[in-house]
Amino acid sequence: MEAPQQITPNGLPDYLEVITRAIFQAGMSWRVIAAKWDGFREAFQGFDPGKVAAFTLDDIERLAADPRIVRNRRKIEATVLNAQELLEFDREPDGFKAYLQSHGGFDATVADLRRHFRFLGDTGAYYFLYVVGEPVPPHEEWMAAHPGAGRGTAKRSRQA
Repeated sequence: MEAPQQITPNGLPDYLEVITRAIFQAGMSWRVIAAKWDGFREAFQGFDPGKVAAFTLDDIERLAADPRIVRNRRKIEATVLNAQELLEFDREPDGFKAYLQSHGGFDATVADLRRHFRFLGDTGAYYFLYVVGEPVPPHEEWMAAHPGAGRGTAKRSRQA
C-alpha cells in the first residue's frame, strides 16, 4: 500500500475529516472507504465541526441508514463526539494546532489523542498525525515497535 497523501490543514474541518477517515478505515478495507468518501463528505456536511457537533439522535439514525457511508452507528456517534471535542480544544489559546504540538513528542501526543477522541487507536492516531503533517517516526520503524498495529489493536480506545 502506498502512503496516504499529506495535507496542510486549513482549519478544523480538515482535522475532523482526517480523524473521521482514520476511524472509519479501522477494521475496513481502505478501498471501500475511499470509494464512499464523497458520500461521507456530504453526509457529514463537509466535516464542519459546528454542524456535526450539533447532530441529534435523529441525525445519527438517518446516517445509520445512509448507504453513501459505512453505517457503523458507534463510529457515527464517535464522529459527533469527536467534533465536539475538536471544538473544545479549539476554544483554548492558539486552538487545536497548538494542542497537537503541546505534548513534547509523538508518543505523548498519541496517548493524549487516544484519551480524548473516540475510536482512535494507535494506527489511527499515527495515520491522523502523518496526514495532517505532524512529526511521526518512519512508518517501518513505528510498525516494528508496534507489531500488532493495524490488526484490530484499538481496544484501549474510548468506545462511543
